[in-house]
Amino acid sequence: MACSASGCQSNCYRNEEDDREAPTPPTQTTPSSSSGEPTPIANGNHSHGLCLKCKANRPISSSSSGSGDDARFCGDCFRSNLFGKFRLAVTSNAMISPTDRVLVAFSGGPSSRVALQFVHEMQHKAQQNFDASRDRSLPVFGVGVAFIDESAVFPVPSCEAAEGIEGMRLIVSNLALPTKELLVVPIESVFSSESSNEKNQLSKLLDAVTDATGKEDLLVHLRMLSLQKTAAENGYNRLVLGSCTSRIASHVLSATVKGKGYSLPADIQYVDARWNVPVVLPLRDCHAEELNMLCHLDGFGSLKTIELIKSPCSGINSLVSSFVKLLQEENPSRQSTIVRTAGKLTPFHFNRIPEIIDSNVPLATRRRQKRYNLKANESISSESFCPVCNSPLSRSDLVGTRNAGSSCKLSDLFSAACCSSCQFQILPKDPTSVENFYTHFPQLLVSRAKQNKSENLNLLRAQIQDCLLSDSEDET
Repeated sequence: MACSASGCQSNCYRNEEDDREAPTPPTQTTPSSSSGEPTPIANGNHSHGLCLKCKANRPISSSSSGSGDDARFCGDCFRSNLFGKFRLAVTSNAMISPTDRVLVAFSGGPSSRVALQFVHEMQHKAQQNFDASRDRSLPVFGVGVAFIDESAVFPVPSCEAAEGIEGMRLIVSNLALPTKELLVVPIESVFSSESSNEKNQLSKLLDAVTDATGKEDLLVHLRMLSLQKTAAENGYNRLVLGSCTSRIASHVLSATVKGKGYSLPADIQYVDARWNVPVVLPLRDCHAEELNMLCHLDGFGSLKTIELIKSPCSGINSLVSSFVKLLQEENPSRQSTIVRTAGKLTPFHFNRIPEIIDSNVPLATRRRQKRYNLKANESISSESFCPVCNSPLSRSDLVGTRNAGSSCKLSDLFSAACCSSCQFQILPKDPTSVENFYTHFPQLLVSRAKQNKSENLNLLRAQIQDCLLSDSEDET
């Protein structure tokens, strides 16, 4: 159903659930032409080789298998279908409200490029509705773009770095109104409040991690910490990531291999509000192949992508990604099956947008959010988190934290507060080296460990409150 331009107060911005059609059997594709352009598909099952949706144009194809949406839809309908998935995820999970300020994490790759484009189009449509309405009661959410510069970790020639960042500025500036700012943030900025030589501090921290997978994971955590710091300092209250089905499927298997099964449900939901700035994944239902195809469609201005940082992959994450890619080639539905199966795990209480109690937010928006939010009996409560990766801790992880509660060394408390995966892959094996390693961590991570300890003590006191004697009671 489509809403009118000025009368809709539900923040749906024209929900196109009707655009989504039921899947059809796979079709055959013709070989690609020598020019490399996608070739039409002729198949009697698709109305004599016509698009499944519009029945007017010929389908496109990005692979020889011809089993994805690109093999069933023409260019226009293929793009409309992808945007429909994006918009349904946003509206159904109340990811963005009219009063929000949204920061899009932009790496220059296809996933983040499509996420930026779709968020922009939703904002542009909201701006048109705002301009067309008489009362102008529904404001337009703000959008910013953040690029985390990791050249301090993976050196890039200065000329290439400057050219890449300038290309990103051009992409952002070429988007139609409303204007958006591009924030280029060095990843070493997480040390900005505690060290005069931030790059040196970052180098010492990463060099102290000997495990290849642990070093990759630590870099991911530092990247998220940088995004959170940037969003908070610039007044953004939503963080959009371009994580798609393919990437989430790889994360499901790699997290399982690393023994992070308990915290896995926290990372794969549409919403993750355990952070100060909630993280949302509007492309969760889109495949990497689809996003790559969209970026190369000439009919849409060829969404330009920029690959500035090429990080070497030599650990578990790389092996799992290669394995999932092989599975996808054998059966195009494998990635979706992995994500759907993991999605049956019970989410945590923070896998929803916090309820809005601001009277300035339209009532329809608050009702819609309340409708789609998780109920208390549909989620798991977790009060403690790993100070390194911010994963929710299980009861077995908390046992080590409580046993170390009597230690006077902050490094011991920090180590005990980490999840088993971080203890195994990131922290030094030699206990005597932990204290030196602890000094290299950003204060944002260290303070999180202290906060967790305080919260654990408060939780323990609340649990035994009935057994404690008050000051006025006689001990006898």
